[in-house]
Amino acid sequence: MFEGPLQDVIDEFARLPGIGPKSAQRIALHLLEVDPADLERFQNALGRLHEGVAFCRICHNISQEDVCRICADSSRDGGLICVVEESKDIQVIERTGEYRGRYHVLGGALDPLNGMGPKELNVTALVQRIGGALPDVATGEVDANNQPLYQPAPEVSEVIIATDPNTEGEATASYLGRLLKDFPGLTVSRLASGIPMGGDLEFVDELTLSRAFAGRTMLSGN
Repeated sequence: MFEGPLQDVIDEFARLPGIGPKSAQRIALHLLEVDPADLERFQNALGRLHEGVAFCRICHNISQEDVCRICADSSRDGGLICVVEESKDIQVIERTGEYRGRYHVLGGALDPLNGMGPKELNVTALVQRIGGALPDVATGEVDANNQPLYQPAPEVSEVIIATDPNTEGEATASYLGRLLKDFPGLTVSRLASGIPMGGDLEFVDELTLSRAFAGRTMLSGN
């Protein structure tokens, strides 16, 4: 055990996911030795984290603007929506180069034991996108009940469910499949086998993920 601020920094790093006590100690000792200007830059970056990060009003991806770069890209196929649990999953899928549609970030997966139900996820926003309406937040216009007005959304032909292949992800995929199965003209698909059960998309290699996209299975379709 070290004393004072150094041990405080070690303790804080050890609280981060994927960082154990030894890794936390190495990081803290490294920061103790770096140039003060580099440490100040690191501190400033951390200080701006919450101020400079927003969430896309369309897909809920982490963004620097009101609309993320993917939703703003007119070359992307607006008829395809890939549903993922977290923004980090988008980065994994984008690295494959196999997908040119849009995304929707749920913000987690169904996990009733930990208080994560449909209302805690961005499910309503997904249904609104598929139903052909998006909240027109950009204009600031509201209705008589002070709710945002809606604008037409691109017609969606397929929703690809790319939740993690674990218990919570499978439960979420099944729920979304049932929820979306009666939308006319909509195909709902799930990423194919190739992704190991119990794993996370974050740790799947690009080749495996590419094959999973190519061989995805249909949950419902019209």
